[in-house]
Amino acid sequence: MGKFTQSVRRIVQDVKDEGTSSGQTKEEVIETNERLRIVRIRLDGSYEIAKRALVELMCKYTDSKQVRNVFQRYNLLKLMIKDVIKLETQYWTLVDIPKQEKQETVPAFVLRACSIMEKTHKSGEGVKTSARLAEEADTKRERIERLESMTTAQIEAENTQMTNDLYRLLKKYTGLRNLIRDLKEEYNSSKVYPIFPRYPILKDMIKDIMHNPDYMEVCHEVDQA
Repeated sequence: MGKFTQSVRRIVQDVKDEGTSSGQTKEEVIETNERLRIVRIRLDGSYEIAKRALVELMCKYTDSKQVRNVFQRYNLLKLMIKDVIKLETQYWTLVDIPKQEKQETVPAFVLRACSIMEKTHKSGEGVKTSARLAEEADTKRERIERLESMTTAQIEAENTQMTNDLYRLLKKYTGLRNLIRDLKEEYNSSKVYPIFPRYPILKDMIKDIMHNPDYMEVCHEVDQA
């Protein structure tokens, strides 16, 4: 009976290792891990672009205060705002993230966002060389080998951490994305006005972003690029 009990325990352990609390097999949790990693890299890129554009806008605005000529500064304000809102025309640079539904869990929302980002091709990447493709294939193989050496429970724990990290990044990115979209709409609406009162309107647009909580939360971050 002792050997039988040990055999049963081994079988039970094998079954546990084939699935997770979410009902996924080891292959499925590895696939999820890869999806989360790839989307995180893509989102990091868009987030850094959006953050850098807004930080540079504030720097340019501060520098423009040295320009005493109102007409010259008015032109500078228009140019610096255009530099930001042009990102709106590059659909591959700033991807649109859906809103989280009221009853939607964090994992469900993150995976839905992943699906949307996976469908958005980054057309500005260009063609990859054979050497680059080979390097990426080697790196992926190493990642898969690392995951295959882990248990499903360990991979799922890593996926949970990646999901939570990606969720926080999605929230921060969406905040900046909305600021840029609103800036574009407000800038275009202001075109109906002559230089006065448009000049103070443009200044207020920039200052509104400067004091917006979504911008203030990230403006102090050190650029890793």
